Amino acid sequence: MQLPTTAQSIRKEKEIPFEIQTLQAFQDQNSIHRGIPHRHQHIEILWVKKGGGYLDIDLKRYRLGNNMLYCIVPSQLHQLETDETAEGYIVSFPEWALNTGNDEFELLYRSGLLHLFMQTPGIHMQQEMADELEDIIKKLYRETYNGYLLRTEIIKRYTSIFLIYLARQFEGSFRVSAQSSNVRLVRNFISLVEKKFMCWKLVKDYACELSVTPNYLNEIVKKISGYPAGHHIRQRVVLEARRQAACSDVSMKEIAYHLGFEDIAHFSKFFKSVYGKNFTDFKKESFFYVS
Repeated sequence: MQLPTTAQSIRKEKEIPFEIQTLQAFQDQNSIHRGIPHRHQHIEILWVKKGGGYLDIDLKRYRLGNNMLYCIVPSQLHQLETDETAEGYIVSFPEWALNTGNDEFELLYRSGLLHLFMQTPGIHMQQEMADELEDIIKKLYRETYNGYLLRTEIIKRYTSIFLIYLARQFEGSFRVSAQSSNVRLVRNFISLVEKKFMCWKLVKDYACELSVTPNYLNEIVKKISGYPAGHHIRQRVVLEARRQAACSDVSMKEIAYHLGFEDIAHFSKFFKSVYGKNFTDFKKESFFYVS
């Protein structure tokens, strides 16, 4: 079975917002996002089987290579440029597609796998693993394109299998706790940070909402992700500041206010201490990114 190689993009019904697209289709289509840094609220996995080009993710540029796989998570600023020789797939799906009810897998996804994806330029796929993944992609396509009974459940499970195969590329890089209470705590913390980082800057705010002590929250989050809770909060705030600075001409004062800082001096000091560079210098160096 062959996936489509034209500009046609295969989608399922509205209740299953899942998409599989070839890189050739991406090249052929007239998308408003072509050549423009953008972000969206779904997960996007790019698999380059062969060919070249560039992928910009959150102000960093990566050169595409053969049998390389990249993951773009919700809200990441990104831009893809492929050459005419590029072959591969773009797989897009919403976070809820991974809600399988399996606590260990959800933690793998939320607290380990995607975190490593964000820290890693790309994953080089061994040929045996690439063959396995392509087989799964074809099964996902078949379920996406037909109207069989329980299609949504099959798609969710194939998607889970797909990411578990990817996680094996990181074997030994992270551990998954088997304690369901810790699983739920870290899952809820990460979800809460994404929702509240603009107004909650302290670990105690999240700990109170999650009914645990700040020290306990830091301990569990660090045990699973490798970083304490405070690190995740600070990094998320600065990441948003960098995104806004790079893709708009808004002032530091406006960004600081938008992120919940009433004192611009406090924001400036916070940004430099977390990112290691003065905000004004960062903006001057990065704003050309959207030109």
